[in-house]
Amino acid sequence: MNAALAAFAFAPGLALGSFLNVVAARVPLRRSVVKPRSACMSCGQELAWYDNLPVVSYARLRGRCRSCGTRISLLYPAVEVGTALLVTACVWKFGLTGEAAVAAFFCAVLVAVTATDLTHRIVPNRIVVPAAALVLIAQTALEPRPEWALGALGASLFLFVAAVAYPAGMGMGDVKLAVLMGAALGKSVAVALLAGMIFALVPSLFLLARHGSAARKMGIPFAPFLALGSVLALFYGDELLRVYWSVFSS
Repeated sequence: MNAALAAFAFAPGLALGSFLNVVAARVPLRRSVVKPRSACMSCGQELAWYDNLPVVSYARLRGRCRSCGTRISLLYPAVEVGTALLVTACVWKFGLTGEAAVAAFFCAVLVAVTATDLTHRIVPNRIVVPAAALVLIAQTALEPRPEWALGALGASLFLFVAAVAYPAGMGMGDVKLAVLMGAALGKSVAVALLAGMIFALVPSLFLLARHGSAARKMGIPFAPFLALGSVLALFYGDELLRVYWSVFSS
């Protein structure tokens, strides 16, 4: 049953991903996400409806603006497809429940934050702060226990200490993102933080191997790796924690 529902969730997920592209492009610039209509970032030409269809328009235009021919970033269809897949996965795993709605909202915010960090190198307060508050309220309403607030506090304190100790490698935006992560994941946020750091090691080691000691001054956007860790924890966090405790308690 969940699989059938998940299939129907894919198209709305694409539409949501298209909106998240608008959010990621405009919120860092403090522009409205409602108006004006979507336009080419290079020539300013407003997009016709048939040039604004998720994924399809990008493919038909071969990744270029119809008016000026400027190449459109591959990030746009990636955001749309990624959002659709995550929303579909949330419905598949949790069904048509409040838990699925919170999970899908959480994933949507993670996608938006990933896009803004990749393109603007910031994690906007206007996205993560209200999202964290909404998720904390929703999780507490669905399952009234202190786990969500404690997860938010613990995760943010952990990254705050890391940011103070190594400010070049982490910003306060990541700390605020950790509040959202803890509110959404509860105790599984530990899995998200550990996985995010492991994922971030790959590009860090590459930069270190290529640039040597100079790599220490080269920052990489950390939010996308925290988002990856969060998705892993959302779908498999409880299982991974059970495996961890069974191995280390025996």
